[in-house]
Amino acid sequence: MRCVIARFPFDLVKSEVETKMEGIAPEDVTGACVVIGRKVYPVKQVGEIITRQDRRDFTAGEVTRALVRLGFTCHETPPQAPHASGSTPDPFGGTGA
Repeated sequence: MRCVIARFPFDLVKSEVETKMEGIAPEDVTGACVVIGRKVYPVKQVGEIITRQDRRDFTAGEVTRALVRLGFTCHETPPQAPHASGSTPDPFGGTGA
């Protein structure tokens, strides 16, 4: 897919983005993020890797639009992890039994 990031054209393919991100440890996510495989990456980190540009040269929005068009799931903020076993914690510190 052809897209423009920081005024430069790129031909991106979903499988190539996944391959480039293999073995890359995700940085801490505080804002816009993307799910690639089973990991959540900041979109700026992914943009830097797939374009080889400094992340100050493009916006998170530019990368997010490209990743969504490729079929990735993006979030404005990090997704929340679900509670284990769906139980609610006991406010008194007990086991709930």
